[in-house]
Amino acid sequence: MTACGTSKPGVEGQYRVMKGDTLTQIARKHGQSVDSLIRLNNLKDLDHIRVGQVLKVRGGPASASAPPPAANGPSIAAPRSIDLVWPAEGKSRRGTSASNSQAIYIAAAAGSPVKAAAAGKVVYAGNGLRGYGNMLIVNHDADFLSVYAHNQALLVKEGAQVRQGQTIATMGSSGSDAVNLYFELRYNGKAVDALRYLPKASSH
Repeated sequence: MTACGTSKPGVEGQYRVMKGDTLTQIARKHGQSVDSLIRLNNLKDLDHIRVGQVLKVRGGPASASAPPPAANGPSIAAPRSIDLVWPAEGKSRRGTSASNSQAIYIAAAAGSPVKAAAAGKVVYAGNGLRGYGNMLIVNHDADFLSVYAHNQALLVKEGAQVRQGQTIATMGSSGSDAVNLYFELRYNGKAVDALRYLPKASSH
């Protein structure tokens, strides 16, 4: 798959941009945040990375192919906390596969509001990542990112500043066989247990 890309042969810490790559995909592959990728490469125009462009990344090919956290392994815990609100109301469940065991799914009616769990900047809005459908990624600071996938419609664009609790999308089934919101929290590019950071509530 060309979307997977490869790190530049023989050069540690460099990545050659492939057709279809986005900054978000490259950052996720190398276990770092979009902001750290931007700072590392002094990027000014975030909308245009060129095919063939060589970017500095943390680590090399090994970090890009690191396995996802095991579903039955210990949860990864960030060394600090972030104040979140529930991104949607509905019936929630934890992901069950190895790749989504830290995330949660919230099921409700199609078109239900999806809200920003915390204030931040939208660093990705689109459907270019296979299996996630219409997706938003919000950067809350240099360390935390939140992911909102399978949306029906995206109500904000890349670069937008959003408030905590602001409606940013509507719930749907894009990239999924059921209507639900896929919500993931990442710290320094790695998924952390979202339920640890969301407020305890009997209903959301």
